[in-house]
Amino acid sequence: MTDSPPAARTLAQFVCTLTADVLPVAVVDRAKYLLFDHLGVALAGTRAETAASVLGAISELGPGGDALILGHTRTASPSAAALVNGTAAHCLEMDDTHQGGSIHLGASVFPAALACAAMTPTSGARFLAAAIVGYEVSARIAMALDPKAHYARGFHPTGTCGAFGAAAVAASLLRLDAPQTSWALGIAGSQAAGSMEFLADGAWTKRMHPGWAAAAGLHAAALARHGLRGPDTIFEGRDGFLNGHSARPDVARLTADLGSEFEILQTSVKPHACCRYTQAPIDALLELRRTHGLRPEHIDTITIGMLEAGIPIVCEPRDRKIAPASIVDAQFSLPFGAAVALVRGRASPREYSEDGLRDPLVRALMPRVQYVVDQELEAAFPRHWPAWARVRVRDGTEYRCHIAHPYGDPDHPLSWDDLETKIRDLLDGIASTQSITALRDAVMALDRAPTLAPLLDTLRTLAADLRLGTPLHVQHSRERRQRS
Repeated sequence: MTDSPPAARTLAQFVCTLTADVLPVAVVDRAKYLLFDHLGVALAGTRAETAASVLGAISELGPGGDALILGHTRTASPSAAALVNGTAAHCLEMDDTHQGGSIHLGASVFPAALACAAMTPTSGARFLAAAIVGYEVSARIAMALDPKAHYARGFHPTGTCGAFGAAAVAASLLRLDAPQTSWALGIAGSQAAGSMEFLADGAWTKRMHPGWAAAAGLHAAALARHGLRGPDTIFEGRDGFLNGHSARPDVARLTADLGSEFEILQTSVKPHACCRYTQAPIDALLELRRTHGLRPEHIDTITIGMLEAGIPIVCEPRDRKIAPASIVDAQFSLPFGAAVALVRGRASPREYSEDGLRDPLVRALMPRVQYVVDQELEAAFPRHWPAWARVRVRDGTEYRCHIAHPYGDPDHPLSWDDLETKIRDLLDGIASTQSITALRDAVMALDRAPTLAPLLDTLRTLAADLRLGTPLHVQHSRERRQRS
């Protein structure tokens, strides 16, 4: 009897052998759906100041290159473009989230894949297959860490685990062999990074985590292709990634049902511009507002049944959460999300703005938001992210709503038309209806495209369209002032 091979070798074999023709139709369709969501969110995110900061930095660090920068007619080196595009995708907090891993996958996977398009020709089907292996690798590593335990050590899974998924994408598209791909995963382990300390003062660093992960993955694959060796035991080794980043690692999660169960199918999209842990509470409050006509001046208290993993992220410290000083603070504040949903009836980037922060009704309502831990909710986590909301009005009447599956979950999905509506809303005023329709058409036909040219041409046309529109600037002077 022989010992099992290192997990990196097993994952590498999967990365090198998976092709689009053996994938279930539902998996390929989901990849296209998530690509459309990613591109819409990232294009809107290019108008945020954080993305502009990163674009300015890469212009100084290494100008030149042929890789596409979303929302711009200029290009950059593949790693620089991956950094910018991944950052843009994460600025609005509307990018996709994998349920079990508590990780944003598309914001690192697709920027890495698009950057590789400047390094090697590929068909649309191969591009999608590479993205699917990227989702699979990152999600499985995040689940193996146990998201709650990983967060407890101060790490952000999107940044840390995303580097491995991006390395898998690049290894697939650059046609690395299995040993090289295992090296690439091992190299990514020395680049995986992402600190949650941004919560302390509303800093912008979280927004660059998926971009940095995408760039790290490209570097890892390129280094491996040129012979740099990485440790095959990067995951389960004594000093490997799992033991170093979690108190409760589960190595078996890395390869269980590999190739038969696809985690991309367990990835949700966001209708609201905030942390994933606030999505279900907002859904519940919006339903109560619609059903009972709740008015903020009549509300006494708001109580939210919360998942434990979300409490240190969106609920505590309470003093900061009930008085957010920046857009980042608001994106990670349950009280703000609850209040703005009840006051304004939505929670889009227009609400997560300086205007929303100043709204006197929102500010008055935030201190009335409380939370409790409900162990019945915990039983479903992390595969499902339920929540409930209870609102008591001045006359003592209480209203309650339970959300088993937030809108956008695989069990409560946005249709393609609903997803297009989300993207139209995000790009309202900065992109034409015709450009958005053309983007959807290009994505839907991608698995039949012999090259990426139709998609890339559509994105270039859209970039020119965006330049003619009014910049979104959903995060602007308030963020600038917070740095002073």
